Amino acid sequence: MKKNMGVIDKSIRFAIVILIGILYFTNVIGGTLAIVLGVIAVAFIVTSFVGFCPLYLPFGINTRKK
Repeated sequence: MKKNMGVIDKSIRFAIVILIGILYFTNVIGGTLAIVLGVIAVAFIVTSFVGFCPLYLPFGINTRKK
C-alpha cells in the first residue's frame, strides 16, 4: 500500500472530522444523517492516519509530494 495523501489533504480531512464532531455534539445533526456522517468521519480519520486513500487509485490522484 503506497501512500498517496499529502499533509494538506490529511489536514483538510481532519478539519472535516472535527466539524462533524462539533455538529453532532451540539445536536445540529442527528438520526440517519449523523450515522452517515459518522461513518464518513471514521473513514477520513483512518485514511488520514494511514496516508492512503483507496478512492484515489482509480483516478491516479496523488497529493503527496515526492
